[in-house]
Amino acid sequence: MTKAEFIDQVVKSAGVELSKKDVAGVLDTVFSVIGTAIKDENRFSYPGFGTFSVKERSARKGRNPRTGAAIDIKASKTVGFKPAPGLKQNLAAPARRRG
Repeated sequence: MTKAEFIDQVVKSAGVELSKKDVAGVLDTVFSVIGTAIKDENRFSYPGFGTFSVKERSARKGRNPRTGAAIDIKASKTVGFKPAPGLKQNLAAPARRRG
């Protein structure tokens, strides 16, 4: 799903008259707040959806895919996601057809 499709879906599902511009602004703010929470607190949890948390990746050896030469990959941080049990169960359910 693209950002534009996401905005369209929120507008349709809102149940009130909202402009796409207003919804886009709210969603941008929501994701900004989530990103800040993950950065500042190392995690963000939304009940029924899941938990985003900072994961540490240690330094390691790798290979340049073009040349095959060995390279050193620095330690880094990334964001992991653990779905809530309800969301995980929904993933296992058959997908609904779009139409």
